[in-house]
Amino acid sequence: MNKIIKYVITDILRNKIVIVYTLFLLASSLTVFSLEDNNSKGLLSLLNIILIVVPLVSVIFSTIYIYNSSEFIELLVSQPLNRKSIWLSIFAGLASSLSFAFFIGAGIPILIYQANIIGLTMIMSGLALSIIFVAIALLATVKTRDKAKGIGAAIMIWLYFSLLFDGLVLFLLFQFSDYPLEKPMIGISALNPIDLTRILILLQLDVSAMMGYTGAVFKDFFGTYPGLLFSCTVLLMWIALPVWYSTRKFKSKDL
Repeated sequence: MNKIIKYVITDILRNKIVIVYTLFLLASSLTVFSLEDNNSKGLLSLLNIILIVVPLVSVIFSTIYIYNSSEFIELLVSQPLNRKSIWLSIFAGLASSLSFAFFIGAGIPILIYQANIIGLTMIMSGLALSIIFVAIALLATVKTRDKAKGIGAAIMIWLYFSLLFDGLVLFLLFQFSDYPLEKPMIGISALNPIDLTRILILLQLDVSAMMGYTGAVFKDFFGTYPGLLFSCTVLLMWIALPVWYSTRKFKSKDL
């Protein structure tokens, strides 16, 4: 299992796309912090880049990598190796590589310019999003053997979480504006890992005051230890459930 993880990590870190991804994050981070006179404003600008680029690259790159490695995976399956170990090793290799690329590209500049709880929260959120969307990509690839359908599904998943979900939430808020939906919004936010990480970082930046009563409700919940524990648990579930289900499907999949 360790040999497979080591091979996957070595293979990915030499990939030109991952190198470009790392350099893009590094250049964006340094540029944002250099242009802003306030590091908190720089973090807020960098947040928008992280919430869009990190999930997109993680889910699409992982999906393409799995499909392009189909012959390698078939070779591993033909060996006296446990399918569960093979699949989890590939997941660990992908998650570690993309997390390392994110840390080099965005994590180090954040630590240089904003080495406090806000910066650490953003780094942990970016790492969590990288791992979550790798897990989602594995689920998309194991559900269909068709490469075009798998990549299309990965793009649609990213599009849903990044754009469509917020549109649906706004539609619900508009339709049921006469009802107090602030507290149910806490549960709804758990259905989208991108929104959940955004809320956690915005609360650390004290931007919640601009969100009105809803922001106050979020701060009263997510700003407490039970709220933080809830957030961490939900993010871990976003990793564990896709990995568990994709592993289960892979064990019985006809390659």
